[in-house]
This record gives sequence, structure tokens and C-alpha cells, in this order.
Amino acid sequence: MKRILVVEDEASIALALEDDLRREGYHVELAGDGETAGRRARSEPWDLILLDVMLPRKDGFEVCRDLRQAGIETPILLLTARTHEAEKVMGLELGADDYVTKPYNARELRARIKALLRRRPAETPEVCRFGDAELDFVRCELRRGGKTVELTALEFKLLAAFVRRPGRVLTRQQLLDEVWGSGTFVTERVVDNQVTNLRKKIEPDPAHPRYLINLRGLGYRFDD
Repeated sequence: MKRILVVEDEASIALALEDDLRREGYHVELAGDGETAGRRARSEPWDLILLDVMLPRKDGFEVCRDLRQAGIETPILLLTARTHEAEKVMGLELGADDYVTKPYNARELRARIKALLRRRPAETPEVCRFGDAELDFVRCELRRGGKTVELTALEFKLLAAFVRRPGRVLTRQQLLDEVWGSGTFVTERVVDNQVTNLRKKIEPDPAHPRYLINLRGLGYRFDD
């Protein structure tokens, strides 16, 4: 049974979430403030943390940041009433895996939870397969239909960053830091150009991407 920590300070919302998720077959426990959430997230094993942003004592952004800095890799799904794109991006850059904006649709929330729980373990396999493609981490090469596809070193690193985090939204700044290196002075447009190049090499129809999905104002997500 998957264990979910629900962090929500409004009792009515917390209880509704608890009832709904338990009906879905999850083991659910509640925390009502940010400090308690951070403590429990460190001391107990969880499969997912459902984290409200507006919390007493410590807000969800701080909790998310502190957990990632402590090396906690548990998937985090933010619940936020904030609709500004900058705040959504900030949550993702602090390490959240996804977000749902209040008032949320219960069916959408359940679907996003299931998607995060299906995410691959942190250990990267030697070969990652999607569609007719294989990304070989040992040989550092991409194959489609058994034939090698030429990638630049930068394209390989970018594709590897995506396939290691299927279903997770990655901001352009996160990709710049990981692939180009933090402190590198290039514009975010460079990421878009490289994604366009990758699509030509991995997508059945680059004009209608199946794998590298653009989330306007947020970044990109790899769907396998």
C-alpha cells in the first residue's frame, strides 16, 4: 500500500483528501503545518507528499526546499491557490515534481498522483526504452529501430536529463544548470533550440510531440 503524507492546514480539505485517497487504496496520514510536515517527511518513509503551499509556521515552498536540500527524493505534489506562473515555476525549481491549482478537480488530482507514483526509481537503468527508441547510458548513444542516431554531447545530456525524470516538469533554468552547468551564461532560448533538435531525432512527428512536451510558461516534461 502506497503511503501518502497530506499536508494541509484546513481541516475540511484535509479530511476530504484523506477520505478520497483512502478510497483509492492509499495509506494516508495528515500534517497541519510546515514544521510538522518537514519533521515527518524526514523521519518516515513516504511514497508521495501532497503539500499545500499556504501553511502556518513554514510555507510549502520552504518545506519543499528544505527536504530537497536534505536529500529527500520523495515525489512532491504542490497544492496551490496561487495562479501566477512565476510562483509555479519557483515551486518546480525548488524541487516539486508537479502542482495542482486550487480549486482542483478531484479526478485530475488522482491522475497526477498516480502518474507520480508510477515514476521510475531514482536508479537509472543501463538502457531506457521509449517507443522505438533506446537511450543507452553505457555506450552513450541513442538508437531508433535498432539503428544508431547521431547525438551531440549536449543533446545526449539533455535527453538523459529528461528520461531520468519521466513525468516531471523541468524548468529551463533547471535544464541549464544540469546540462550546461550552473553559472553558464546562455539564454533560456538555447534550451528551446536544443529541444527542437532533439524532437527531430526522437519524435515520430516532431510538429506534434509525443515525448518532449512543452508546458507554456513553465518548462518541459518527458512523457514515456
